[in-house]
Amino acid sequence: MGKLFSLILLLALGYAGIYFYYGVVVKQEVQHQLDARGLSSLSVDKVEYGLLAPITTSADLSVTVSYRGSQAAVDMVVYGHPVFSDDVNVEFDGLQALRLSIGFGQ
Repeated sequence: MGKLFSLILLLALGYAGIYFYYGVVVKQEVQHQLDARGLSSLSVDKVEYGLLAPITTSADLSVTVSYRGSQAAVDMVVYGHPVFSDDVNVEFDGLQALRLSIGFGQ
């Protein structure tokens, strides 16, 4: 029983590491795609994805990007696995929300 628990714990820790690293790689890939299209002034703030995204070859993402005082949440789809594959395609799917902030300070 102890060996089974240890194995499950080891697999859970490994999956948690892959899940975290997947988010880092996807964020870098989205930023790279934005830079390649001349949108280097946009910065990627947050990437949200499903629990099973690191074990599939296509995943739906919710990406929050910002430009100066504006933020936009967009839906994107990743085809390919950004951790284990060199052939990755990121496609824009739709706009979720757009937040603008207007400041009157000096």
